[in-house]
Formats: sequence, C-alpha cells, structure tokens
Amino acid sequence: MKAIIQTDTSNPRALEWGDTDTPTAGPGEVLVKVAATSVNRADLLQTRGHYPPPEGDSEIIGLECTGTIAEIPGDTDSTGWQVGDEVACLLSGGGYAEYVVVPVGQLMGIPEGFSLTDAAAMVEVACTAWSNIAMTAGLKEGETVLIHGGAGGVGTFAIQMCKYLGATVAVTAGSAEKLQTCRELGADILINYREEEFEAVMAEHGGADVILDIMGAKYLDRNVKALAKDGRLVIIGLQGGIKGELNIARLLSKRASVTATGLRYRDRDGKTRIVSSTEDTVWPLLADGTIKTSVHTTMDIKDAAKAHELLDSGEVTGKIVLTVG
Repeated sequence: MKAIIQTDTSNPRALEWGDTDTPTAGPGEVLVKVAATSVNRADLLQTRGHYPPPEGDSEIIGLECTGTIAEIPGDTDSTGWQVGDEVACLLSGGGYAEYVVVPVGQLMGIPEGFSLTDAAAMVEVACTAWSNIAMTAGLKEGETVLIHGGAGGVGTFAIQMCKYLGATVAVTAGSAEKLQTCRELGADILINYREEEFEAVMAEHGGADVILDIMGAKYLDRNVKALAKDGRLVIIGLQGGIKGELNIARLLSKRASVTATGLRYRDRDGKTRIVSSTEDTVWPLLADGTIKTSVHTTMDIKDAAKAHELLDSGEVTGKIVLTVG
C-alpha cells in the first residue's frame, strides 16, 4: 500500500507518499480502507521524535480516519459490522495511509448527513473533548469551563459541547479573528492571551470549575490560580513544555485537582469505553446540527508536509482534513 513515510527522522517535513507493507488485521481487529484523515498537534510532535506510538502499534502518523471496512478476520467478533460498512476510527497510529488496522471497539458509524471527508474532522476532537470534559472532569450544568486554544480543532468542538451541557464557556486565543470565531460558536468569555492575563480575567468571573489545557508546564501555576474552589484542571497537551512548578498550598486551599490524560496511551478497553460513550452521546448532536465541525481546509494526503507546516503556523482555525485516493 501507499502511506506517508518520514524519510529523514531529523527533518519533520520529510514526509513522502511511498510504498510500505499493508498491515494485517488480527483477532479483534478489522482492516479499513482509508478515505480521509485529519492533522493533529500530536502528528507534528511525532515527526519531531517527541510522541512515539505505543509499543506494537503502527509507526505511521495519524490518530483518526474514516473509510470502509475491507476485511474482517474469521476469528474476530464483529457483531454489527460487515465488510463494506463506512466507519469512523479512533487510532493509536496509521491514519496517513491507504489501509489501517483498527480494533473493533474503536469503530464508530458515520453520523447521519456526514460524508467520509466531513466525518474525518471530528473523531479525535470529539473523543478528546467528551472524554476529558464530561467523563474525566465531570462538567456540570451551571459551571464555568476555560478552554485554552479555543479556535483549534478540539477547542472549536469543545465550545459547542460545553454550551450543550449548560456551562459558561471561557476561551483563550491569540487574535481578534479567532476570538470572534469562538464567540460565534457560543463562547461567553473571550480572552486574548497576547493582551490579557487569563487568570486575572477568570478571577473576575469567580474562577473556572474546569480548565482544558493544551499548554502544560507554561500554564501550570497560572491555571491553578484561575481555578475556582473544587476546580478541576485537565492537561491534554504539552505545547508549553513538560516541566513546571506546582504550588501545592494553592491547590490545597482550593481543594482542586490536576489530571493529565492522553487518548493514545490508553488501553483498548479504555478507548472502547470512550468511543462507545462518544458515539452514544455526541454523534446525535452532530446529526441534528447542535454541534458543527470546523474545517480550516481539505488537502490531498500527498501534501501532508504542507499541511503540517500550515498547522505549525498558528493560522489554523478548526481542523485540516487529508483525503486519501
């Protein structure tokens, strides 16, 4: 098959559409013919050697895809699935390719009214937003949530989801244009991180009950300051570094908690629970238009290097979708 191959590990843009072995599905897995995938920050980290796949999983980049089931091994319990079914897939790797092996528990149907290309923009963001904000942090109606990177792929999805849950939504972004996008999606409190201190703004609003953080070390102390009493900080990214200082006294005084999570390194049972809950709860909201996907642009998979450069520029609002074939 063809796949995006990093031909020079020292060059994150050395991404070429080349030949590699077609993977073989084992027990509990299916082989999917990929129609589209999307670009995530984790993909950029992987090309720099900072975010390797779990041991035994595909070394090929790509944490999500849509496509059609091409093969189901005879010893796989594929209850409800048949060859030819269109599916959305949460992956640990392998999405930038013509074929990918997917555990059965990480398959979802395509929401009503969505094409395979449209659906490719939402698998990772939906599972990330729902698992962290609803399942982990337990956001409740009437609470306030702060979403860092509100104009990004996860951010644009999370804003809409949190409004559906009945929360007041605060966001950070780096430009007036991005903040306007967040406002149009339902954000209530708009913070330009280049001009304002988000912790001060949140203090004026009584603090955040939940914070979804993509920055890591750089924002650790400031996030704790921004929390309300009994607040929950959930860290899902490390764009601001991996080592920070935590003021435990401040954390104790707020009875607050800090959790760090990642979809990629969860075991199959954990991913299956997230996928099932996301499909049951979020997919109907996509089908009826309560939540809309935000796609910055669609590109051919052969232009993966250009897509990574575009995401790295900081000028992207929403997701970049890559079509295959």
